[in-house]
Order: sequence, then structure tokens, then C-alpha cells
Amino acid sequence: MTEWSSSKASQVLAGLQRIGWSIKRQKGSHRVLKRTGWPNYVFAFHDKVEIGPRMLARIGKKTGLTPDDI
Repeated sequence: MTEWSSSKASQVLAGLQRIGWSIKRQKGSHRVLKRTGWPNYVFAFHDKVEIGPRMLARIGKKTGLTPDDI
């Protein structure tokens, strides 16, 4: 089982910003995020979309996000 539970994209983005990610640029719902020491990450979700546990785990691997950060 996974520790992740579904979350709204707006909550996930807020969690990413709390751990040091910032929006480098945006076009529509595609946001390119940057953080020192990490490669850029494209966050391409509309704010009200529900992101499932498997996708959250993938985002966590690429960004360092943990379930406690959301």
C-alpha cells in the first residue's frame, strides 16, 4: 500500500512551493517549476483536478515531495 492519498492539484502545488519550488514560467495549466539543486519540473494539472496516489508518488520521486508536505 501507498502512504499517498488523492489530493487536489492546487494543494499539491502549494506543498511544492512550501518545500522550495517556485514557478519559473507558466502557459495555461502547464507550469515549469524550479528549485536550486533539482532539474526543472513541469507541473501540468488544472487546479481543481484530483491527482491520485500513483501519480503523487511519481511527483514525489521527481521533486522530493512527501505526503506530509501536502
